[in-house]
Amino acid sequence: MSVDGWNTLLVLGGIRSGKSEFAESLVADAPTVRYVATAPEGDPEDTEWATRLAAHRARRPGSWTTEETAADPRRLADVIAGAEPNETLLVDDLGGWVTVLLDPAHQPADDTATITELADAVRASAARLVLVAPEVGLSLVPTTPLGRAFTDALGATNRAVADACDAVVLVVAGQPAWLKPAGAPPHRALPTQAGPGQAGAPAVAAETVNGTVPEATLPEVLTPAVPPVPAPTPAAGADWAAPTMALPMIATGLVIQPGMELPMPDDYAGPQAVDRLATLDIPGAGLGVLERVVGFAAATQGTSTPAPWGSVRVLLLHGDHAGGASAGAVPGESARRARQARAGKGALARLAAESGASLQVVEAPASSAIEDGPALTADQVESALRYGWRLAEQAADAGVQLLVLAACGAGTEAAAAAVLAATAGAEPPAVLGRVLSEHGQYDDAAWMVRCAAVRDALHRTRRSPRDARDILAELGGGDVAVATGVLLGATARRIPVLLDGPVGVAAGMVSRDLAGQARHWCLLPDHGGQPAVRLAADVLGLTPLVDLRLDLGEGATALATLPLLRSMLALAAGLPVHPSLGGEDDEEFVEPEPAGPGPTTTEPEPEPEFAEPEPAGPGPTTVGPDEPVSPGRRAD
Repeated sequence: MSVDGWNTLLVLGGIRSGKSEFAESLVADAPTVRYVATAPEGDPEDTEWATRLAAHRARRPGSWTTEETAADPRRLADVIAGAEPNETLLVDDLGGWVTVLLDPAHQPADDTATITELADAVRASAARLVLVAPEVGLSLVPTTPLGRAFTDALGATNRAVADACDAVVLVVAGQPAWLKPAGAPPHRALPTQAGPGQAGAPAVAAETVNGTVPEATLPEVLTPAVPPVPAPTPAAGADWAAPTMALPMIATGLVIQPGMELPMPDDYAGPQAVDRLATLDIPGAGLGVLERVVGFAAATQGTSTPAPWGSVRVLLLHGDHAGGASAGAVPGESARRARQARAGKGALARLAAESGASLQVVEAPASSAIEDGPALTADQVESALRYGWRLAEQAADAGVQLLVLAACGAGTEAAAAAVLAATAGAEPPAVLGRVLSEHGQYDDAAWMVRCAAVRDALHRTRRSPRDARDILAELGGGDVAVATGVLLGATARRIPVLLDGPVGVAAGMVSRDLAGQARHWCLLPDHGGQPAVRLAADVLGLTPLVDLRLDLGEGATALATLPLLRSMLALAAGLPVHPSLGGEDDEEFVEPEPAGPGPTTTEPEPEPEFAEPEPAGPGPTTVGPDEPVSPGRRAD
């Protein structure tokens, strides 16, 4: 069997699944193959193991050469890295390599670093490479500490190598199931985007087709600038958004399903970072409520000394809702706002430029009137979820360290209120804010129409299921569905997200059914006085940091507070430990010379020697040139 379209391949399978035979069939057409054996010889008295090794050797053609790496587990990465482009390597298998890695004879060793070295070598390999590994994730948890250490190390190895390979196949009962389809890269290739004002830059973002976001294209990433001074360039930082897990893939794309096991932030780094603040050389009581920012950044970065976020991307979701949900909204106003952001104008683009953040305007599917029927079809919901996930993956691949979720669209507040009513049992009038007209006046008639639309939608769906997809289809609509996909994708790639407004918190409420870990990667700078955001924050356990009451559109408050959050992280990372706790004291202070028009003395004058006064006797004491004072008299 021969499969084209890949350069590096991982073959997974259980015991006696046929994974080795399948891997050998993939390279059978190669003129020469270097077989890399990783397993040790084992006990000479173990005849069964010796028989297995002999069967493996007997299957190999005589033209193949064999190379052993059991003596040193680090040598496998060197062999792969040194392979030439015209070579074909077959590594069988990673289970034996992990066995050698955990051998006490090779300890102490940094297992994590060694696995990373292997994955880096696979990713950079110029040769045609096939690796075989046993899949132990579906078996029972071992009852011994050594068995558990082996499964943990092998699971980490398989995940790292699977991410580094072009293709991954799982062999079950001799039948291959491709997890990363052959002939396709791990992620769909993204079109090269031209920046604003450059040739080839599209005038608008990707349009929807039949109400469904096309999955082959992603909108351009803009870099707003502050006229006339360009925005500061985001600092390049460590790769905090490395892939963390392999999710089930099928030919049509990513499978997003309830109960997904996504990564959690570091449980220990956050408290350690907050405790560390008490040791810093701070003149006052500390950072106050902004300590939570340090704890959040530490947990999401996995270190007790988190760094300020350098690369930040704003995702502006534009999607309108039809029917009573958009009562009181000016027709075409949200589209104008989206065009304004693409041109680098408006509050959101200006704030993004001041923060050195990139901006991506995303067209979400338009939502139908929820009082009359579903906002989206099931296929549209599935497409929107995958689209949002891909937006987060694109950001992670570009090195983005923080996402800001923003939205502009008619009827978004009513859609969020409907989602909260369905997920948190809220009453629509209690979570639906008043409607402000274009003239700056409250339109209570429009507010009542919106409340009625949400009420009718909840009555229509009173017997419908309340799982995530049903809520998005019946009530949430396109922008909430795309935002939910963004949260899930950001969680999978370990990217924190700043929420700011009803669409973001509604997506957070829906994401609980799909992956409960997503809310732990979210930070809420401000509730903005919006009742829907207040309620969702309480349910999600998100405590707002400030109370600015800005009303500049969803996402603007998060960008306005971003410099403050960065400043706190810079302080926490840069201040030294207090000298009383073992830190180095500052250099001795030298008083600066006074500035003035007169001459300045550079050499200090010698101070007069101290002369001890003579003791006072009974005689008169002179306090002035001509005024004697008698003993016992006070000189005033």
